[in-house]
Amino acid sequence: MKNPIKFIQDVKQEAFKVTWPTAKETVQGALMVFAMAVLASLFFLLLDQILKFLLEIILRISI
Repeated sequence: MKNPIKFIQDVKQEAFKVTWPTAKETVQGALMVFAMAVLASLFFLLLDQILKFLLEIILRISI
């Protein structure tokens, strides 16, 4: 980097090209993330309960 002033000008120019999401898009994205987190947690809860049940059966048989 030979010219720091030119670099800063280029960064500023690129920053103006950024398109930020609207408030509606941000809320929709946040809600989608929340919904997917809830679905994933429910899936893993169900999977955990099924595996626990199967393991208890296996342990009862082997005793």
